[in-house]
Amino acid sequence: MPVSPRTASRREWFAQRLDLLAKEKEFTRARDALAAARRQLPWVKVEKDYVFDAPEGKVSLPDLFAGRSQLVIYHFMFHPDWQAGCKSCSFWSESFDAVGPHLAQRDVSLAAVSRAPLDKLIAFQKRMGWHFRWVSSAGGDFNFDYRVSFEPDDPRQADYNFGTVKFPGQEAPGISVFARGDDGAIYHTYSAYSRGLDMLNPTYQLLDIVPKGRDEDALSYPMEWVRLHDEYPAA
Repeated sequence: MPVSPRTASRREWFAQRLDLLAKEKEFTRARDALAAARRQLPWVKVEKDYVFDAPEGKVSLPDLFAGRSQLVIYHFMFHPDWQAGCKSCSFWSESFDAVGPHLAQRDVSLAAVSRAPLDKLIAFQKRMGWHFRWVSSAGGDFNFDYRVSFEPDDPRQADYNFGTVKFPGQEAPGISVFARGDDGAIYHTYSAYSRGLDMLNPTYQLLDIVPKGRDEDALSYPMEWVRLHDEYPAA
């Protein structure tokens, strides 16, 4: 539905825009301070030898660094029984191909990890036209240890987002960051879940600046409108 405009003269608009700019600058400074605090979190040594299925065979967590010292992993929801990946995780992942080369210039590798078997990941990735690194943790503990996969009626579902949310399903979204220390060991440095993932979604960042915003208030849940990109009706 069209948005009813609240009009003003250019002078009035400019004055209100300056007021908003002051708030935006305050937010920017707060965001910078938060990012700095995030980087100051202590590191936790990864003691397990996680193994993943990749197109070239078995790979380890250190292998996913691809020779770099920092690794971002997106926990992509894809249950072994599903025939397609989560539409919301797909919504988040659309930009991964574009950012990968830029992250590499800053000593960062990016990969997605899902519990579905590798052949399903490859087929779905081909359907979506993606090329980012995507490996399967099938049969391993990785997803369970980082609280993004749960057995049916698993009490650990209450641990989602650091115990602040009881997740209703067996697969949950998240992001985890790892670093290679000077000692050669791998460390877990950061994880985020739930609304903490908003910062990764460029579509939402753009919707937040248009008059209708995300326009989700009347929906039964926020991302009800989202589809896999090949399932939207022709615009």
